[in-house]
Amino acid sequence: MTDTTPPQPNAGATRPRRWLWPTVTGVLALLGAGALAAAAFAASGGGEPARGGESGAAEQTQATSAAPARSAASATSAASAQTDAAAPTPTVAAGDVPIADLPDAAWVSRVAADGAIPERALAAYAGAALEVARTNPSCGVGWNTLAAIGFVETEHASMNGATLRPDGAVTPAIIGIPLDGDGAAAVPDTDGGVIDGDAEWDRAVGPMQFTPSTWQTAAQDGNRDGAKDVNQIDDAALATAMHLCQVGGDLTKADNWIAAISAYNPSVEYNNRVAEAASHYATLP
Repeated sequence: MTDTTPPQPNAGATRPRRWLWPTVTGVLALLGAGALAAAAFAASGGGEPARGGESGAAEQTQATSAAPARSAASATSAASAQTDAAAPTPTVAAGDVPIADLPDAAWVSRVAADGAIPERALAAYAGAALEVARTNPSCGVGWNTLAAIGFVETEHASMNGATLRPDGAVTPAIIGIPLDGDGAAAVPDTDGGVIDGDAEWDRAVGPMQFTPSTWQTAAQDGNRDGAKDVNQIDDAALATAMHLCQVGGDLTKADNWIAAISAYNPSVEYNNRVAEAASHYATLP
C-alpha cells in the first residue's frame, strides 16, 4: 500500500519549477516507476476511481477518491461525468457554473481534512477535473494530479506567505525568480512585465506557476467572472487541466501522463514528486 504520510514540501520550493519546454524523449527514458504508475492511475475526475502512483502503487487500483458532483440543478454541467448521480433538470447553460461549485461540499470537506489540502484549493482542483470530464472526457485528468501539481508548485497557494482567499484569489501574488538561465530555463520576457512584473525575463506566476507565455495561450475563466486571472486558483487550475489534456491527450496512458507533466516541467525529479503526491491523494478515503 502507498504510504499515507502526506508528501513533504520541496526544500527548494522558493524556486519556480514552471516553464514550458518541449518533451524530450531522453528525459522520459530516465523516469522512475513512480511516474509510470501515476500515469496508469490517472483519473477522469468524475465517477471513476482517482488514480495516482508511485513505486509499488499498482495495488491501488481500487482506491476510489473521485469528486462527486453536486446533485443540485446548478451543477448539471458536471452531472454527466458521474456514474453515481442522476442528472437533474438543467437550469443554467453548461459551462456557466463556477468550477468550485461543482464538487460535492461534503466530499471536499472530508478529503481536504484527510489530505491536508485547503478546502478552497481542493474545490478548484476537483471542479477543474469535473469540468474537463464534461468538455473533454477522453482526457482523463484526475483531481489528484492537479492537486499534486498545486502542492509541488506552491504548496497549495501558501508559498512565500501567500494566502488563498475564499474567492479563490491568491494574495500576495506568488512570483518566481527570473528565468534567466541561472538554474532554470532562459526565457526572455514575453509580456512586457504585465503578468510577472519583469520586463527583462519571464517568471512563473500564480498558484499553479504559469509563465506569461504559456498563460497567454492556456488561460481559462474557471470562476466564470469574465476574467482570466493567473492569480485566481479556479482559473489557474482549469488552465492546468486544459493544458495537460492538450499536451498529453489521453492521460490514462502512462506515456501521455509523463509527457504532459514533463511539458509542465522537464525535470525527472519534478515528474516523480508529482507522481508521489498524486499517488498519496488517490488513496484518500
